[in-house]
Amino acid sequence: MNDLAPLLTPEGRALLEEVRGTAPADELAVATRLRRDHPADLVSAALGQARLRQRAAAKFAAADAERMFFTPNGVEQSTRASVAAYRARRLTDLGVTSVADLCCGIGGDAIALARAGIRVLAVDRDPLTAAVARANAEALGLTDLMEVREADVTEVDTAGYDAVFVDPARRSGRGRIFDPEAYSPPLSWAVAAARRAPHAALKIAPGIPHEAVPPEAEAEWISDGGDVKEAVLWFGTGAPGAVRATLLPGPRTLLGRGLPDPEVRPVGRYLYEPDGAVIRAHLVAEVAEEVAGGLIDATIAYVTADELHPTPYATPYEITDQLPFNLKKLKALLREREVGTLTVKKRGSAVEPEELRRKVKPQGPNAATVFLTRVAGAPTMLVGGPARPPEGP
Repeated sequence: MNDLAPLLTPEGRALLEEVRGTAPADELAVATRLRRDHPADLVSAALGQARLRQRAAAKFAAADAERMFFTPNGVEQSTRASVAAYRARRLTDLGVTSVADLCCGIGGDAIALARAGIRVLAVDRDPLTAAVARANAEALGLTDLMEVREADVTEVDTAGYDAVFVDPARRSGRGRIFDPEAYSPPLSWAVAAARRAPHAALKIAPGIPHEAVPPEAEAEWISDGGDVKEAVLWFGTGAPGAVRATLLPGPRTLLGRGLPDPEVRPVGRYLYEPDGAVIRAHLVAEVAEEVAGGLIDATIAYVTADELHPTPYATPYEITDQLPFNLKKLKALLREREVGTLTVKKRGSAVEPEELRRKVKPQGPNAATVFLTRVAGAPTMLVGGPARPPEGP
């Protein structure tokens, strides 16, 4: 899709309505039928847009996705609606009423900001992307709060706004970009823009090295449904140097307290798997303190404890067996326990879960979880299952 305009005409909108929900297997038949009365390019564009809307429903509410417009990159790179809404709430809590959204993409964050009552200038230098963001503002009835501008973000004056939000491009034609200075625009430019504003939020990759975080910024790692989505550098929050992990839905936020690394101890009855945002934020020590536990290995982010202490920041498992890494012994144990449903988790092991399942061939009515990891430096298999709170009297 290189031109959005035909889809915005009455004929284009009618076609979009007609092809809504078309299954991939039916596309050829639908296209053949519609091309009898409509231009082939327009039919292809409508079907392509319908396909993108179906993919976008995983990030946006279905009711929104069915009305919005997308590009392939826009679907791939846009912020999940729940994450964007959370960030908008943080900005409103700071008293922000206007935001310059730089590198706005298809407008996902700008939409969340506008819905929070914030006036937004959404800027993107790509003509098609800016046109899509503008169409989305119109489709969702947000044009009073969203101004979309096609421009180079480095040339935009943000002096009249309470905050800037920058979401640099972190992908190129070769794939994902890991060097923050290779972002477009570079992270150093975004940080300079943030320092000039009363408040700012910079969306960055969750794998950013902690040493790359400016000392005056607050760093937040966000997960949604257990999947790490992004990191954000906040400026003007009054908490320079703070580190937090936020879990959605909720939100539930774990603040760093500067704790030393937990001690390594023998595997206890329970194993805690910290949420990915907690691990990325380097807050495993805070979880260990919360559950009165320690690490199974100095280099592995698994926490063990003798008692069950439920926490939203880690998933607990009850461990029944601890074995040196040995597939024959594991296969015999699973056969003895009649385990047919095997969940394989790994941290610090080169063995792939599918490879292990194929070799042990689990069979039976029961379920188990095996952790391929290291315990005090030794390759180890821990077997168990999700922990359940003890039943009351």
